[in-house]
Amino acid sequence: MSPSLDPAGLDLLFREARTPHAFTDEPVTDDQIRAVYDLVKFAPTSLNQQPLRMVLVRSPEARARLARYMYDENRDQLLGAPLNALLLADNEFHEQLPRLFPVFPQAKDLYYAERPAREESAAFNAALQMGYLILAIRAVGLAAGPMTGFDFPGVAKEFAGPDHSVVAVMNIGRPARNASSPRLPRLDYDEVVTTV
Repeated sequence: MSPSLDPAGLDLLFREARTPHAFTDEPVTDDQIRAVYDLVKFAPTSLNQQPLRMVLVRSPEARARLARYMYDENRDQLLGAPLNALLLADNEFHEQLPRLFPVFPQAKDLYYAERPAREESAAFNAALQMGYLILAIRAVGLAAGPMTGFDFPGVAKEFAGPDHSVVAVMNIGRPARNASSPRLPRLDYDEVVTTV
């Protein structure tokens, strides 16, 4: 079975892609982020729920506020990126389900009436969307640097409302020269896949 993407496309999205630790100072525009989102919105999720929310942290004041909560080297990476996106899970995503999944409008009340069930589902499906976000950022010619090394409660208190959970911070931009570490090992197929 041959892939529908040519080898260059597979390299761009997977084989040659790296997580950069440094970026050029070239700005990331709203149009670029809109193009990214126009790909991300097609991520497969349970019942078409779309809990991922992005807060684009652009102003120097907001970046300084966010940087206070980052751990050590992540602080420098955050401030060195042209754009930071705070990724949140909307725990009230179920309010949108009648519109997003109209063939099963009662899912809003049957599956997600209780807050713990919503939080669990929002976290999982936002993570699925985040994987697509990384691929979409790569697809438009940018690079993504996801980070979880920060004070989650502090960031939540500073930037998220009571109905949102913090998932990650994403640095976005064009990678600087030699901005990535060498590729680390990956597990082989036989270490991951079994057949029953």
